[in-house]
Amino acid sequence: METIELTIPADVGGTRIDKAVSLLVPDLSRSAVQGLLESGDVTLNGLAPLKKAVVREGDKVTVNVPDPVILSVEPQPIPLDVVYEDNDLLVVNKPKGMVVHPAAGNPDNTLVNALLAHCGDSLSGINGVIRPGIVHRIDKDTSGLLVVAKNDAAHRGLAKQIKDHSFTREYRAVVVGNLRDDGGTIDAPIGRDPKNRKKQAVTDKNSRPAVTHFTVVERYPGYTYVRVQLETGRTHQIRVHMAHIGHPVAGDTVYGGGKNTCGLQGQCLHAAKLGFLHPATGEYMEFTSDLPDYFTGFLRRLQIK
Repeated sequence: METIELTIPADVGGTRIDKAVSLLVPDLSRSAVQGLLESGDVTLNGLAPLKKAVVREGDKVTVNVPDPVILSVEPQPIPLDVVYEDNDLLVVNKPKGMVVHPAAGNPDNTLVNALLAHCGDSLSGINGVIRPGIVHRIDKDTSGLLVVAKNDAAHRGLAKQIKDHSFTREYRAVVVGNLRDDGGTIDAPIGRDPKNRKKQAVTDKNSRPAVTHFTVVERYPGYTYVRVQLETGRTHQIRVHMAHIGHPVAGDTVYGGGKNTCGLQGQCLHAAKLGFLHPATGEYMEFTSDLPDYFTGFLRRLQIK
């Protein structure tokens, strides 16, 4: 069990204890903190707090994080496109169609299965469960770069950079329609769609800030090829934001870009660049991924339309 001692700073005072702890410990989600509160693993000034307790500046919070348990997922010798690897992390190039985490309907053949086989015992165990270092995720039908932490220290360091918006994530996408401007910023909060719990949406209810920057790379009849940079990392952020401004990602059957897409299967979205400070050495590292065949093939088909 790991024990984390916190002193509440002024800028976090006045918030609920679950939110405060998740803000101060980047690799503990708010739901994870709520679970620790229910199990009695969080104290406030030495006492068991109510789940809705509000912390004040100077309060002392102790968080006991249980030793991680191993997911009931079997390692599978699935080939991985490893771009970089050392003792602390690896960067992989995920193909389109591969799910990151096992879930209902996708119990195996996921990136996690492959990482369990590749990394062996070198896994991070954040939030009380060994999830082979998954610091951030990309959707099944999004291709491109992911960084994977091989120990808890690396996981915390990378997660903090994502939280501080100092982690570079740049994508390439083809969106439906002709964007009016050559570039812009979409600043609109994202939360679960109140009309469809399986989707995300721009909403003011139970949402979190979300900021996406885009630049036009090339224009085609009926479509625009764009470079997209994430400032935040909400679920389906690019897909939701582009749909919100009336230009859904081409091939996206969930958010409205899936019609008449020249045979494209799934959204045309690729994680092309990652940049971050190495959590152990402090060295800035940057990795790029060439556009995959499905993406370049789609652009060729658009050129001849």
